[in-house]
Amino acid sequence: MNKVYPDAASALAGIVQDGQTIAVGGFGLCGIPEALIQALRDSGVTGLTAISNNAGVDGFGLGQLLTTRQIKKMIASYVGENKEFARQYLAGELELEFTPQGTLAEKLRAGGAGIPAFFTKTGVGTIVADGKEIREFDGEQYVMERSLVADVALVKAYMADRAGNLVYRKTARNFNPNVAMAGKITIVEVEKLVEVGEIDPDQVHTPSIFVHRIVVNANPEKRIEQRTVRAD
Repeated sequence: MNKVYPDAASALAGIVQDGQTIAVGGFGLCGIPEALIQALRDSGVTGLTAISNNAGVDGFGLGQLLTTRQIKKMIASYVGENKEFARQYLAGELELEFTPQGTLAEKLRAGGAGIPAFFTKTGVGTIVADGKEIREFDGEQYVMERSLVADVALVKAYMADRAGNLVYRKTARNFNPNVAMAGKITIVEVEKLVEVGEIDPDQVHTPSIFVHRIVVNANPEKRIEQRTVRAD
């Protein structure tokens, strides 16, 4: 089975549809699947629910899909770098489900592991727990969180073999392994593609069973959100 596609647009073809839930890896602009996000924008699909740590910045990353109004709901843990995100939310144009960052990571991991829900102390006694089941264990209160499963997961890895075994690079790993697990269909953007057997099995971060399609973007922009340099 050939999992490698010639470009991001063809990797999304026949998969993305209006109204889907899309999980996207990355943390800020670190480790985002740049080419796949742009192809998703160009596909014109609308009414999306996007699961991601945040929505990038204005005009880049998932921020592109906010500009084009393709996202109707965000499930995220942070919105501070995107003015259009904040504007749409405050104007009632965008639905937002705020989720603590660690809880969001676990919701994705649990979804990929087939666990429908779990209990956590995070959020007890706050608006995060509103409308959710609270249960006591060993004298402590816990809130029940439902796991997340996405119709499509868009992931960035440094390297893949042709079977879809993935290796991430340093902090760009972030949410990507959990997002890869949580997708019913997982599409991966990589900088380097190698033959099966060239990756040491002990170095595989995400096994190929989670990966359905691969596209190579050898030279991503890797934009930096905020760069601070020392004055001369």
